[in-house]
Amino acid sequence: MSTLLETIAKVRKEVCELHAELTRYELVVWTAGNVSGRIPGHDLMVIKPSGVSYDNLTPELMVVTDLYGTPVRGINTGSAGTVDWGNPDLSPSSDTAAHAYVYRHMPEVGGVVHTHSTYATAWAARGEEIPCVLTMMGDEFGGPIPVGPFALIGDDSIGQGIVETLKNSNSPAVLMQNHGPFTIGKSARDAVKAAVMCEEVARTVHISRQLGEPLPIDQAKIESLYDRYQNVYGR
Repeated sequence: MSTLLETIAKVRKEVCELHAELTRYELVVWTAGNVSGRIPGHDLMVIKPSGVSYDNLTPELMVVTDLYGTPVRGINTGSAGTVDWGNPDLSPSSDTAAHAYVYRHMPEVGGVVHTHSTYATAWAARGEEIPCVLTMMGDEFGGPIPVGPFALIGDDSIGQGIVETLKNSNSPAVLMQNHGPFTIGKSARDAVKAAVMCEEVARTVHISRQLGEPLPIDQAKIESLYDRYQNVYGR
């Protein structure tokens, strides 16, 4: 059990620190937005508490939940009793059900991020995908950034929309209609990177459209860019 406790402590620290990247890149305001990370080998995840200022976040305030979004204080080991990792007396993020649904249905995902970053959210408000008109988009997203369906917060409807939209897409980002971007990754850090890149291309393509119609990239070239970046570059 000590290994599990060490893993949870490590993920809590990482998830806490990654929230600073959201403010650093101006992807969130007030207490909106969240990062979560899967606990490898266990049906558990770590996510930001609801309503706590980013400046006040600490690893100990990160909430450990099961993959249905229910906070879990520890594990009953039988003869050894209950191992308690000290969950705070705080509610997990209001987006927890969406994150949990993604983890349940996409086992390859190790991190999920949600922001209300300005330009990506503006595209989401229009219900319009971001076309792949930049080589950086070909590299990072392997095509356009798709739009997911409108869904209300409170249950796993948003998570269902994320999974249905991304399961047949190369993109690690989805613009949930009238809501904002959600991103996934093999790790929480990868998901944060996707959120940063999503906002960058949303801004750049928006500016490009103010100047005229962006030039499309041939699909075969997009596939070549994606394959090189994902499988060769930096590996």
